[in-house]
Amino acid sequence: MHIIETYFECCGFDHTMLQGGTSVYLWNLSRAFAREGHRVSLVSPAHGRLDDLRRRHEVEDLPYEDSHTLPLVLDPRVWRGFEETTHLGLRTTAHRIRKEGVDLYLLSNEYLDRLSDSFYPPYSAKGRDLTFFKPLVFQADCVRFLRAWFGDERAIVHMHEPYYHYLLPAALRDDPTKQVVSTVQSNMPITKKVHAPKVHRLLEALDAPLATGAEGEVGRDGDSGTGGALTAMSQYQQRTHLHYEYPRDYVGVYELVAEHADLVDFLSPGQRDFYTTFQDTPFERLFRELDVYGTVRRNAYKGFVGGCAISDTWLADDGGGVDRDEVLGGLGLDPGLPTFFHNARYAVEHKGQRELLRAVDRVLGDGLAANFVLRCVSPVGIDDPLFHEVERRWPDRVRIQSARAEEDAVRAYAAAADFCVFPSKFEMDTFLIAQGEAMAHGAVPVATDQCGTSHFHHASPEPLATGLSVPRSFAEDDDLLVTALAERLRDATELLEKDPERYGELSARSAAVARTFTWEDCARRHLEAFGSLWRGERPVLEARDALRWGWFDLLPEHVWTEHREEIAEAALELGDPKVYARCAPVEGEAARRLFRSAWLRADFASCERLLRDHGDHVPAEKADLLRSRHGSEDGERGAVYRFAHALRVEMVVPGVNVDGWRAAPRVVPLTRIGPGEFSLPRTPGEDGTPASAVLLLTLDSGRSAWDTVRHG
Repeated sequence: MHIIETYFECCGFDHTMLQGGTSVYLWNLSRAFAREGHRVSLVSPAHGRLDDLRRRHEVEDLPYEDSHTLPLVLDPRVWRGFEETTHLGLRTTAHRIRKEGVDLYLLSNEYLDRLSDSFYPPYSAKGRDLTFFKPLVFQADCVRFLRAWFGDERAIVHMHEPYYHYLLPAALRDDPTKQVVSTVQSNMPITKKVHAPKVHRLLEALDAPLATGAEGEVGRDGDSGTGGALTAMSQYQQRTHLHYEYPRDYVGVYELVAEHADLVDFLSPGQRDFYTTFQDTPFERLFRELDVYGTVRRNAYKGFVGGCAISDTWLADDGGGVDRDEVLGGLGLDPGLPTFFHNARYAVEHKGQRELLRAVDRVLGDGLAANFVLRCVSPVGIDDPLFHEVERRWPDRVRIQSARAEEDAVRAYAAAADFCVFPSKFEMDTFLIAQGEAMAHGAVPVATDQCGTSHFHHASPEPLATGLSVPRSFAEDDDLLVTALAERLRDATELLEKDPERYGELSARSAAVARTFTWEDCARRHLEAFGSLWRGERPVLEARDALRWGWFDLLPEHVWTEHREEIAEAALELGDPKVYARCAPVEGEAARRLFRSAWLRADFASCERLLRDHGDHVPAEKADLLRSRHGSEDGERGAVYRFAHALRVEMVVPGVNVDGWRAAPRVVPLTRIGPGEFSLPRTPGEDGTPASAVLLLTLDSGRSAWDTVRHG
């Protein structure tokens, strides 16, 4: 096959140009494809670095020159003072580097050569500087280059991160020689949108116009300013980084990609599950009300897991030659103490680093004897004073690094550590190579129970368990995560000191699991999917996927007969009486288990449905718990909300959406007055609380769920 990789930054072939992990992923995967005997091309901007590259590589200037004008329709609400349609005059040239069996094509023009140090436009440029559209210029020029240079050659065009290629699938949809595979590289909000008039005009300029609405309906996704519970839920998502509101004339990036790509690729099974259902998150309920949910279901058959991998240099060295005393002693730490290691870019919310520092400070203050080597990489240093305060407070226990380091040094830190700590939040991590690297050197993980990183098995039961986990977090500066982390740090230290044999089992299992993620295996997974596409085989939605996602309505009739027991079990776990009733009578133990499952999930609608339709089989005390969760109390406590499995309850009051953009809700944390008990305002109007307010529950399982506000 001819595989054409394309992304805004395909610079993994030269370490001086590296900006992010996607570039490393692309280069490793491309080389693996080439080693399997396939023809591999890589298309990327030159980023103004051609002269620099000529000093280290043989750069061939190709006989390619494309002069054209790119029309940009600007949103006047954002680009004030600019012409509504701006025309960019471009002259694009192409240059090639041949390396390790891969042909790298670098495109150069006035816009693609800007930002030669950082490559990516800063968000601050939006509405102020047309350089903000550099990635969009690349998309258009990439389409034109693919058509002109490769012509009618048959190829798989493999593109990465929907936000950086949303024009390409639609632009290539009618070309029978180019089949498109889109990789969801990060968990960017699935409702991320762009200005629809801009998209339509650009596709017209690329001779691939879309019929109005063909990119997916805009509808409810962009109009939540009408009040009500859904409005409160939608506005709250700004805090979760899972969803933002847009005006009605914006179109979803994922819709554009999913509707027109031939296949959609994910980095891990958990990432695919998360991006398909958003299960147990504050976004799950709202997601099912949005039009993008229909897009996901309609195109789910295209999905596959190509996977990701750990660097060959980490897998080639097991860390056995590292001198722990020398490494930790060189940092001024005591090599005889349990040691925890963290390695990530400096991103206090995404990586849970503020909560990690607070937890470290707490356990050390409580007398825990342990070392913490925390790498929070930032080229401009760390601006959060908490980090510096904690390091100053514990000079013999904590080392925080922000500077880039040689890979050998980082491997030595991982090999010298007993545990690696990755408390990532908001499900932004999709594979988390850094955790796998540390695990490959035997570090036992203490990490968030994320879908996207479940393949590392730190949250799995025996016999798969590799470490310890903390619940997922979708809150900024999360007190619950701090508490959970502190508990796990204590548990980990106790495990190492009191049960070294068990620790050794986890360490060996951790390394073994991490070492299964090779680029050869990643290439094999991709090539299986590409090969099916190449042979003209149409993918289908697997029944096991539909069952796992709770899409019972998409199961073929024969599955209901052939897999009745599996469907019944899935319904029992979800507490879904309607589905279970198609498999067996809702009575006795089944009815009790359905209620228990729905109750533990805080799925009160299903609980009420069970009481209404099968109340004779639900114990009276369970019904009383359901009905009394919104209770009234006399005296100072006022109204009380009761749910035993709630660790935190917040009341969310919708804000007034005055300009079509992102109105902020009012979020009131309810005061915890006892285990599973929280105080509520006495009456609906107290404290200005409207009837449209809703409650967000964070459960002890890590699940988030919504409930209504009722009063006595």
